[in-house]
Amino acid sequence: MAERSRPEGCALVTGASRGIGAAIARSLAADGWPVAVNYRSDSDGAARVVTEVEEAGGRAVALAADVASLEAADELFAGAESHFGVPVLALVNNAGIAADDLISLLGDEEWQRVIDTNLSGAFRLTRRALKPMLRARFGRIVNISSVVGLRANPGQANYAAAKAGLIAMTKTVTVEVARRGITANAVAPGWIDTDMTAGVESALLSHVPARRAGTPEEVAACVSFLVSEAAGYVNGAVLAVDGGLAA
Repeated sequence: MAERSRPEGCALVTGASRGIGAAIARSLAADGWPVAVNYRSDSDGAARVVTEVEEAGGRAVALAADVASLEAADELFAGAESHFGVPVLALVNNAGIAADDLISLLGDEEWQRVIDTNLSGAFRLTRRALKPMLRARFGRIVNISSVVGLRANPGQANYAAAKAGLIAMTKTVTVEVARRGITANAVAPGWIDTDMTAGVESALLSHVPARRAGTPEEVAACVSFLVSEAAGYVNGAVLAVDGGLAA
């Protein structure tokens, strides 16, 4: 039986003031979703994304919150639902930070800070998202993992643990709520041309079969598909967007 059309709702994209998150917000808005653009500190960047969406005929609002905080999930959902007047039915957990070092040198603070933002924040947002999604019997959750959650990279034990944890959490959510019309999938970008990868040695591209970096828009296109009604039977998947790096 084909899935019914989605009920009215909005989308929330965390870490959306620049890079991959900004591209995802613009893409979802182009697909007709009112989009809440979350940011932690880059208010100017978030405002630019909102302006870009609105100039293209979409609807968006910038919402400040540090996803690592215990209060962020309730604050973000309340802000999005209050502004748009509809529940959040699409959640993209994109916010992430890195604090790289060899594991023998990695400090407890660097470990915990990355886990709190990249994994625990996504957990709390997902937990909060399921409430309106279960009521609507429709929902889309997309977790932005990383190729390092699939393939080891020296110096990124904390980042890799968080991103691999996102994949495992995604699959668990799937088996718990798929029967209620909710999908949970992960996207695992490789080397994408963003501020986070600025300064990385270009020689590393030789390890990428495609021999180039990806673009935020290429990641966003995959997220848009997973959020769409056409992806209603795609659940628990991990879509690598890495030019073949994890192949």
